[in-house]
Amino acid sequence: MRIGSVIVVIWLLIGLFAAYQRGYFSGDDQVNCAELGTVLVTVVAGPLNYVGLNPRIECTVPQPSP
Repeated sequence: MRIGSVIVVIWLLIGLFAAYQRGYFSGDDQVNCAELGTVLVTVVAGPLNYVGLNPRIECTVPQPSP
């Protein structure tokens, strides 16, 4: 169990580093679900980013009525 936990932690740290390298944490204060989803998928996908995969999440956010 310990080795599995260590692997998961290392995996997520690599994912956080990948998201940081892509500039996902230096954006503006307004975050929509697509941006948040992209960051979360990048963190979870972690090392897969370094073999050429670029996860993206597409979703639509309802706009407030005027």
